[in-house]
Amino acid sequence: MSEYDFDLFVIGAGSGGVRASRMAATAGMRVAVAEDRYMGGTCVNVGCVPKKLFVYASAFSEDFEDSVGFGWQPGKPSFDWATLRDNNAVEIGRLNGIYRNLLANSGVQTFDARARLTGPHTVAVGDQQFSAERILVATGSWPFVPEIPGREYAITSNEIFSLQSFPQRILVVGGGYIAVEFAGIFAGLGAETHLSYRRELFLRGFDREIREFARGEIGKKGVCLHFNHQVTSIEKQDDGSLLVHSGDGAPLNVDAVLFATGRRPNTAELGLGELGVVMHRDGTISVDDNFCTNVRSVYALGDVTGEPQLTPVALAEAMALVKHFQTGETAEIDYNNIPTAVFCQPNIGTVGLSEEEARDSGLQVTIFKSEFRPMRHTVSGRDERTLMKLVVDSSTDRVLGAHMVGPDAGEIIQGIAVALKAGATKATFDQTIGIHPTAAEEFVTMRTPST
Repeated sequence: MSEYDFDLFVIGAGSGGVRASRMAATAGMRVAVAEDRYMGGTCVNVGCVPKKLFVYASAFSEDFEDSVGFGWQPGKPSFDWATLRDNNAVEIGRLNGIYRNLLANSGVQTFDARARLTGPHTVAVGDQQFSAERILVATGSWPFVPEIPGREYAITSNEIFSLQSFPQRILVVGGGYIAVEFAGIFAGLGAETHLSYRRELFLRGFDREIREFARGEIGKKGVCLHFNHQVTSIEKQDDGSLLVHSGDGAPLNVDAVLFATGRRPNTAELGLGELGVVMHRDGTISVDDNFCTNVRSVYALGDVTGEPQLTPVALAEAMALVKHFQTGETAEIDYNNIPTAVFCQPNIGTVGLSEEEARDSGLQVTIFKSEFRPMRHTVSGRDERTLMKLVVDSSTDRVLGAHMVGPDAGEIIQGIAVALKAGATKATFDQTIGIHPTAAEEFVTMRTPST
């Protein structure tokens, strides 16, 4: 028998932690996992899953309007926040139970408490202490709110899904995908919606042309966009509303202020510093190619290490780590060509290099684009357009990047990502028969370079 209580002790039952726990237990390891807040982590509870449900909810307002052009004569619909909020909570509760059962059925011992490292091989959980041959930190990230006067009146993505009442006026602060998505959600649900970003254009890191196109389409949806706009303070008024001040422009009076200004590693009070675990200046944990820290029995993966903050990335890392435990082989993860989607309205889907990244790397590229009105709106009459774009290496003909703004962009780009991973060339795209009539077929019918 091992000298330790467990072969692997996992701190954090999010996507990466649950996957690593289950796979390790299935492989015969004695595994424990401790989680003090969200069974299933951010994604299941206050991230990807509820956000996508709320995106669906917000889209119905346009669906009702669009149906008139197709012959439907609906009455004026009304929206009930409590129904959406409570049904979402029921679904999240169901998923929490599924995650708990998956762990139990795999033989993983679960602790509903905050765990803390007390040594290279020891973990404290409440007033108990356990020993483990290996310890995995998979505690994810946490919303960041800047230190400004009145920050206590702001909310984050942790609280937004459970608000007691619907904010008729809301200010979303931030320029990343979370901010852009929530601005679209609340505009679609009927709130007067403002988006504040301190730089000149949101979605930094995405293809510039995609960002500019999305700005125009999101503006059409009724989101009031404030760029080069810095929130400096928040005042609570006698009527409960919030007066938001900025360095430039008149104050905004709203019912809620949502800060989506980035996320920081969730490493507070884990005992990492006392143990001597090396961390980067931004708070992320430093790991090698096998997700091992400088303390050789302590590992970390997922958002806490600073890699792309995406659920599928954490899942892939967890599987690679457990394979490393089993075989000793290097935990190989290819972070190139990771597809992602922004569930703003219309959606953004992207994989591979942006035009700017390709050119900055010294490559000669040819750009192919298609901009059009979606077929649905030729009848609905809605002023919405779609943009698709391919970035192609001029010397090898290999497709380096694919980008889209339009309905179901995420669904479409997932298939395109397989092609890029396989090294598809523009000739491969050209030789592929399209599915007609679909928007997706545009990716295989672009023939004339735009530049």
